[in-house]
Amino acid sequence: MKNNLSLTIGKLAANSDVNVETIRYYQRMNLIVEPPKPANGFRTYPISDIDRVKFIKRAQQLGFTLKEIQELLALGDQHCQEVQALAKEKLEKIESHMKDLKAMRKALKTLISQCETDENSDVHCAIIESLSQ
Repeated sequence: MKNNLSLTIGKLAANSDVNVETIRYYQRMNLIVEPPKPANGFRTYPISDIDRVKFIKRAQQLGFTLKEIQELLALGDQHCQEVQALAKEKLEKIESHMKDLKAMRKALKTLISQCETDENSDVHCAIIESLSQ
C-alpha cells in the first residue's frame, strides 16, 4: 500500500470481502475503473473503491442487477428522486415475483397432496399427468 491511499487488487478484494475475480468482473462490467498498469509494478486502486465494491454487493443482495447498479452509480447522490424511482420499480418487481412464487407454491402443494392421496400412484403420477396436460 502506498501511503495507505491505494491498494493492490488483492488488498482491495480482501478489504471488500470479495475475491479478486469479482473485482476483475466488475471492471469488465464498467462498475470499477481499472487503473493503468505501471511499467514496473502493480495496478493500484483508490481506497474509495472499497466502499464502491461494498455498495455493489449490498445492491446485489437487495436484488438489483449489475446493469441496474450501473444506473444507480451513474445517478449518484445528487439524484435522490431518480434513485428512489428505481428502488420503487425494483420493489414492485420483487412483490410481483413473490406473488408468482406463492402461486407456484400453492400449485405444487396441491399436486403433492393429490399424489399422497392417490391410491393408484404406482400406476400413474398425478404430478406428471398434471404437467402433461
